[in-house]
Amino acid sequence: MKTEYDAHIEAAILALLIARQQIADEIKNYPTPVAGCDVQYNGLLSKRAQVTRALDAINSEVFVPTPRTLVAGGGAENR
Repeated sequence: MKTEYDAHIEAAILALLIARQQIADEIKNYPTPVAGCDVQYNGLLSKRAQVTRALDAINSEVFVPTPRTLVAGGGAENR
C-alpha cells in the first residue's frame, strides 16, 4: 500500500532526476573555453554534486537503532 508520503518522495526523486538532466545538458552545451575561474561553470558543477548527493541520500538505506539492534549490521539480540 502506497502512502501519501511515498508519492511525495517519488515526486522529489523525479524532480531531482529532471534537475540533474537539465544541469548535465547545460554543462554539455556550455561554451568553450572554460577557464578554471569560470564562476558559472563551477556553479553548475557544484549544483550537479548537490543534486547527486540529494538523490544518494533519498535512495540510501537508513539504519534506525533500536534496543534490540544498537549498531548497523548487528543482528537481533537473543535472550
